[in-house]
Amino acid sequence: MSLDPITLTVIQAGLQQVCDEMDLSFSRAAFSPVIAEANDRSDGIYSAEDGSLIAQGAGGLPVFVGTMQYSTRSLIEMIRDGRAAEPQPDDIYIVNDPYLGGTHLMDVRFARPFYRKGELYCWLSNTGHWPDTGGAVPGGFSASATAVEQEGLRLPPVRLFKQGRLDPEIMAIISSNIRVAEQRIGDVKAQAAALLVGEARLNALLDRYGDDTVSEAIAELRQRAAVQMRAFIAEIPDGSYSSTAWVDSDGVVNEPLAIRLTVTKNGDGLTFDFAGSSPPCAGPMNSVRATTLSSVYLAMRHIFPEVPISAGAFEPLHVTGIEGTFLDAQYPRPVSGCAAEVSQRIAEAVFAALVEPLPDRVTAAPAGTSGNFALGGHDPAQGRDYVMYQISGGGYGGNADHDGLSNGCSTIGISKAPPIEIMEQQFPVLYRRYALHEGSGGAGRHRGGFGLDYEVELRRGAARASFVMDHGRFGPQGALGGRDGAPNRVTVWQSGKPYTPAHLSKEQDIPLKAGDRVRVQTPGGGGYGDPFTRPPEAVLEDVRLERYTPDQARDLFGVAITGEPPHVDEAETAALRARAQAAVSPASGR
Repeated sequence: MSLDPITLTVIQAGLQQVCDEMDLSFSRAAFSPVIAEANDRSDGIYSAEDGSLIAQGAGGLPVFVGTMQYSTRSLIEMIRDGRAAEPQPDDIYIVNDPYLGGTHLMDVRFARPFYRKGELYCWLSNTGHWPDTGGAVPGGFSASATAVEQEGLRLPPVRLFKQGRLDPEIMAIISSNIRVAEQRIGDVKAQAAALLVGEARLNALLDRYGDDTVSEAIAELRQRAAVQMRAFIAEIPDGSYSSTAWVDSDGVVNEPLAIRLTVTKNGDGLTFDFAGSSPPCAGPMNSVRATTLSSVYLAMRHIFPEVPISAGAFEPLHVTGIEGTFLDAQYPRPVSGCAAEVSQRIAEAVFAALVEPLPDRVTAAPAGTSGNFALGGHDPAQGRDYVMYQISGGGYGGNADHDGLSNGCSTIGISKAPPIEIMEQQFPVLYRRYALHEGSGGAGRHRGGFGLDYEVELRRGAARASFVMDHGRFGPQGALGGRDGAPNRVTVWQSGKPYTPAHLSKEQDIPLKAGDRVRVQTPGGGGYGDPFTRPPEAVLEDVRLERYTPDQARDLFGVAITGEPPHVDEAETAALRARAQAAVSPASGR
């Protein structure tokens, strides 16, 4: 290698900074709260040859680390075989087809060819979650969809911007097929402008170090990422490790879907075999291949965060056995739940399989749902239609070092819930409650974090509510003796009468009028380790903070807490834990 380590590190940071500035520009200019406040977006740089990932913004959604690579690759292949138009300088393609390396239809991708000295050097690409792309219900999360057309407008790669000018005819087609179209032009311009920022910053980096030097650095960084990932994989003992994660239902058939995984470590590579998982499902919980692969990649990024983001990091990871399962959706299977929900079940399966051989690196299962909640209607006070999209956090799993984080963002992203003040300002809603979901963390030596408990009321007009969530039937898995976290709970009040949806975490087209409410209590993370080894003073602190009740402290942790102010009864606690130990000892016959 001719590059010295300092130059290599500076170029690596420079490529990262290009992506970070694109992310920042996108969020600051976007109109939709889901992008501007929740940061449901990502920007990256991709190879001109095959679309391989070169760099991605640190503030972008991790699930896009693989999917944007595959969507860029699909675009390149379609250009080469004549199915997409040849690029020109300043063109920008738009695509949201999930079967071309995407996720769901609401994740809309832009791709801009980047030229140097008249030659295509790389691609700049980004993804933004649009609040609506048409379909049967506002927001696109149709829990009962049985075909992708019911979820929204599906766009193949077309040039939305041609030599820098927005194509009014293509934009008119898009606007005519989505709700509140007049608001999308702000997101479109923000998304395009972010790529312009990336072009300017990347040109500056290349001008400073030279095209050949930066190209050499990109190749070296990819190679080093592969070497580093293989070195970390070497920590895992050779062998096979199995797990199962469950999806509540597909929204149509009220039966759980199984993700069955066997991870095999042999040498310096890992094989993730999903053979035996459930077949393609009728409803929207199918996952496209790119999302399935990306879910494995992001899970390994959680386990080995030291490995830099690059296509090289994926080279030692091999995914098999998804053909013929709901993890390899083919047209026209509906897929709105793949990116935000099924992807997290896949990551959960990876964590559950590898926590035994890597107990110091892998956590118990996190909440594992993005809590996709969409509300669409007409606001009579503003005289306009709206589509509101809400994501929410949940508890992280406990780990070897400490308790899980409460109300953390989802496994697959850094997207945060928009501030309720912004939501109440933009939409005719009132948040009657916004608090921790107390008691939801799974018991363990290190307990799981707590989920979120919010209740939103429609203030005026009429609206329709839909949601595609998960973990309503099964709570997030505990690890190494820890207990599962509490499941997701959704309650809808219509005319003062509550009901729980039949599919627990999925429902669509619920009519609401002023005064009707929806309450969502998101899952807590799984517990890590035997709960009866948790320090009694830690349990006491949780009770003092009303995270658990004294009865829960006794039942879940074997800690007796009495009196006012509360204190630990050490003698009774010792007796409780001794009886629990005797019940599971070999002499007991159990």
